Amino acid sequence: MTRKLGNTRLVIATHNAGKLKEIAALLAPYGVDCVSAGELGLPEPEETGTTFVENALLKAHAAAKAANLPALADDSGLSVVALDGRPGVYTADWAERQWFEGPAGRDWFMAMGKVEGLLCEQGADVDRSCWFSCVLAIAWPDGEEAVYDGRSNGTITWPPRGKMGFGYDPIFVPEGHDMTFAELAPDDKHKISHRANAFAKLVAEQFAG
Repeated sequence: MTRKLGNTRLVIATHNAGKLKEIAALLAPYGVDCVSAGELGLPEPEETGTTFVENALLKAHAAAKAANLPALADDSGLSVVALDGRPGVYTADWAERQWFEGPAGRDWFMAMGKVEGLLCEQGADVDRSCWFSCVLAIAWPDGEEAVYDGRSNGTITWPPRGKMGFGYDPIFVPEGHDMTFAELAPDDKHKISHRANAFAKLVAEQFAG
């Protein structure tokens, strides 16, 4: 039987304010008090996994051990059919600035431009279908864990549109819609996103009944 979180304080293993806001909103109806790893001053572990599951578990266990609290980690990414599934697990790496490109940090416009540039190299008729993947991992300080996954299919658009969301959201048009994730109101995005799909499985197991 899967261990239950209950009404507890939960560390969200992220330093990304947008991701924290989205996850906290999804958990709010269940009485979970969320605090980010960034707010607690926890270091970001190196993501050495080669799959979303490996990286999510790595981050969740690191945060749970450091904070001595249950921790939830998300590892998600964009996979583009015409790019053989890239950037995939290396989604965030594509946004990393090099030292000669300015201050350290992530430049998501640069990352989106890299995706678009590689697609343009393949011509005007290139397949722009893609999908977002999300893996949510819960870890407890004693080492117990649980994993949930979700997916959202869509297409790449250019130029970027919208100011909500984060990451690659401004170029991702979800299947069945004509607005990007960054144009959709947060409540509407939460109903259809890859993260929402993974959360639906988490909620069904953790909070049902």
